[in-house]
Amino acid sequence: MSELTVAGAPEKDLRLRDASAHGAERLERRLTVAMAGGVLLAVSWIARMFDAHSQIAQIPAALGAVILVIPLLSGSWKEITRGRPSSDSLASLAVLAAIATANYLAAGFLALFLWTANLVLSRTAWGAQRAIRDLIDLTPDTARLIDEEGERQVPLSKIRVGQTVRVRPGENLPVDGRIVAGSSDINQASLTGEAVPIEAAEGRDVYAGTTNLTGQIDIEVTAIAGDTTIGKVEKLIREAESAKTERQELIEQLGSYYVPVVLMVAGLVWFFTAKNDAIKGEAAIRAITVLVVTCPGALLISHPTAMVAAFAAAARLGIMIKKTGTLEAAASIDTVVLDKTGTLTTGKFAVSRLAPAEGVEGAALLKAAADGEQHSNHPLARSILETAEQARIRPGQVQGFQEIRGRGVIAQSDNGEIHVGRADWIVELNPLVQTAVAEVEQKIEGMSGVHVMQGGHYLGAVGLEDKLRRNAPEMVKQMRDLGVRRVSIFTGDRLAVAKRVGQAVGVDSIEAECLPEEKQQELQYLLQRGHRVLVVGDGINDGPILAAADVGVAMGLSGSDIATNTAGVALMNDDLRNVPFLLLLAHKTRNVIAQNIGASLLLAIVGLALAATGNINIWAAPLIYAFGYVIVIANSMRLVRFGEEFTQQEMGRLRVETGRPVKPVRHASAGGLAGA
Repeated sequence: MSELTVAGAPEKDLRLRDASAHGAERLERRLTVAMAGGVLLAVSWIARMFDAHSQIAQIPAALGAVILVIPLLSGSWKEITRGRPSSDSLASLAVLAAIATANYLAAGFLALFLWTANLVLSRTAWGAQRAIRDLIDLTPDTARLIDEEGERQVPLSKIRVGQTVRVRPGENLPVDGRIVAGSSDINQASLTGEAVPIEAAEGRDVYAGTTNLTGQIDIEVTAIAGDTTIGKVEKLIREAESAKTERQELIEQLGSYYVPVVLMVAGLVWFFTAKNDAIKGEAAIRAITVLVVTCPGALLISHPTAMVAAFAAAARLGIMIKKTGTLEAAASIDTVVLDKTGTLTTGKFAVSRLAPAEGVEGAALLKAAADGEQHSNHPLARSILETAEQARIRPGQVQGFQEIRGRGVIAQSDNGEIHVGRADWIVELNPLVQTAVAEVEQKIEGMSGVHVMQGGHYLGAVGLEDKLRRNAPEMVKQMRDLGVRRVSIFTGDRLAVAKRVGQAVGVDSIEAECLPEEKQQELQYLLQRGHRVLVVGDGINDGPILAAADVGVAMGLSGSDIATNTAGVALMNDDLRNVPFLLLLAHKTRNVIAQNIGASLLLAIVGLALAATGNINIWAAPLIYAFGYVIVIANSMRLVRFGEEFTQQEMGRLRVETGRPVKPVRHASAGGLAGA
């Protein structure tokens, strides 16, 4: 397949469009050459119909054969220089052998049929490029910049992070950003697969490539070009398309051994046929036929065509898979580890109780907690700040801020150093408050607690609760149906809170109050015991285990950048049913690849037997060769539509819940690959 330019700068859009256009032009040139060669062959064939013994009729056939064999020779030269002679090498040898035996018309038609089959693959490669171009086209080339000069249209390459752009109704967003003025409905189907638009107001994060439907909005830019979410998706698809897994490498190695065996068999067929006086005139034709029917083209595309189709099916539901090896690994998962906050639960906490220590006012506790958490992006911190705002408590100025991963935050205030975080961390800092902490813990039993200490004086804890995701129990049940033997929760939250969630979804074990390094240790224990582990998480603390697991799945748009960047799979929406769908798709893809390989080898063996015994002639050989491509591509493309019933069920649910019709959305990422 043709390589695409990889770049993160805004100028990459133009280069990618040029690369795709170049692929289309090259395809047209190849078709022109094929038609020219085909016309010469047709002239020769018609001339022979009128005068079977005319030597002049051989001239256009010879010219057509030479024209058509040149591209095959080019492909075979690339294979030989890489040290892996394969399909093009065998095809070129077969055509050259036909030319050497003066079978010009046969050689020409043989080259034409073989090259036509190769053009099908070129069309597939160009279709993959077109899919990437369609993703790029979701993002406008220009943006309306709002600055001291007013509103003006500028090229997207001139936009910088921190500037403000305006998007009117009906336009696609050019950048990732945060709404600073206005409100609107945003269609995010191109990223998330969600059929119903979201309501976006001031403070809401929005993404490039999505569509502004109803209102004018001003957006503060947070990411541009390749750094946007849609840019990262485009990069994932491009990398996945060109990546090779161990299985694909094994198939290619098999192909390299396959060619010498085929040459040996063709030589034996020629030798024994030539020794038989009754059929020795057919020796060369039979050997050439063997070379054609055993070309491993169908075998070599067994894996990549299935993977491209599977990626299209996943993209339809907003599942972005970074590497083909990740999808292969998902087919053998037997253990699933789930984060709690933001994964099994919504991560949208609400303050349920203020539990001040003895002699401390609730307002003072909330004020100190807000002062300490005001610069944190943690979901608990945001909930505390929202509650403080509702209580008309404004956070005070702090001179310094430090976030201790997995423990809490430290802030320097005028009233002393503020520590906000886990109970055991507070006790570790000041063992004298252990009794007071234990008493407060009893008051917030079953809640997530954020403990506060200021100037060495323990103030109490803020108790928060969040809701279980609607599909969490269904997800666990579906994974068990797919062969997952063990489901665990790894969380930094308190055991009582984790137990409540674990019982609701039906997990096998819970590891609570874990620091990131402790999560890592637990995961390594599972891996060392031979478990194939999939981890689902969304936070900064989940980054290490998402990277170390056999398959890491990040809650994409709602999760942290660290989680999304380290995981092998990013879910662009919060529907947990996408996790068992990923496993099901992996199983289905593995089966399709096995079917492709089996069909390719069976067809080659049958063709070899028929060619060696003279039961098929040279004219039928290219049809068998092409038939192998048709079987593999058609079987792989079944995966493109896999999961459509899942989308239809979801749209039916949304119709019931919203009371309005929901139309399916064709995604550029899925649709373009499907068209390939």
